[in-house]
Amino acid sequence: MKQLTDKDIADMAGVDFVPDAAGIKSVRRELHLARRIPHDMPVAEHVVLDFHNHTEEEAWRMIMAAAQSGARTATVITGASGILKVKFQNWVQDSLISPYIVQCAPLNNGSFSVKFKK
Repeated sequence: MKQLTDKDIADMAGVDFVPDAAGIKSVRRELHLARRIPHDMPVAEHVVLDFHNHTEEEAWRMIMAAAQSGARTATVITGASGILKVKFQNWVQDSLISPYIVQCAPLNNGSFSVKFKK
């Protein structure tokens, strides 16, 4: 979830805003942010990760974020050809992500079904 910056608060308040501890608290109180922004977001049971148009580094961050988010399963779309399909299969077998994965099976030529540990 996005953290609110001083600029975000100033934009919502609609006035010139000088950030200080008292000012931030009063604006948050006036805007009722505690009620508008849930503190505990529900964890998605299933996520879909599409690696198309992403770099290797971005794909790695996406799969690690999914594994660490508490999601139970994922559909990972790597594409039928390309380096990310090969890289993903290597990551599942032997990398920092391996301990998070219980099972990984191909769905078709460019997609995989992944089950994460609890």
